[in-house]
Amino acid sequence: MKSNVCKLPKGTADFDSLSEILRETEKCAVYNGLEKKEAGLLRLLSEELVEMLPGLLSFTSGEFWISTEGKSFELHTTLTPDEAMTSLRREEILKVSSSGKNTAAKGIVAKIRLAAELMLIDYNEVASILPVSEQSMYEMGIGSLASINFWSLETYRKQAEKKQGEEWDELEKSIIANIADDVLVGITGKSVEIVVKKNF
Repeated sequence: MKSNVCKLPKGTADFDSLSEILRETEKCAVYNGLEKKEAGLLRLLSEELVEMLPGLLSFTSGEFWISTEGKSFELHTTLTPDEAMTSLRREEILKVSSSGKNTAAKGIVAKIRLAAELMLIDYNEVASILPVSEQSMYEMGIGSLASINFWSLETYRKQAEKKQGEEWDELEKSIIANIADDVLVGITGKSVEIVVKKNF
């Protein structure tokens, strides 16, 4: 089953504008008969998505919906870049990186947002100027399926567990990392899709 689709116009930059996502999540939880605790966890995952979207929606438009099969839930967000804004954002990243400032993303939500942003503005073009910490963060989560590249929280989690460093500490403190079964960020056509998976 697919929920109603929430339109996310470019420039949507505040919690109130994104509250339709939370309302749709709550409706979906009720419709699918989730218990109170399960519904609360699903809402928390939507809140984590809402936290990362304003920065992305400054240069993209998007859509949000939930697909369900039994007690398996997927929160989908597709983002379609505006070409002019994408090139401006690329320039911003180049400026920050060339200035020598540490722009490493802090926290798992910021890392998921960065993975989406890099795909939206062409990772290959930006990778050569990224700080090492950002580049390794991105590469730790990269996977491939039928020659399609994607970033996966589960892949990132496995790599971080081996290292047992700062990345692992961030995972242990992260709401989305502790609730979601996986988060995938990948390119579908001309859009980037973020999919948060949760089985109850």
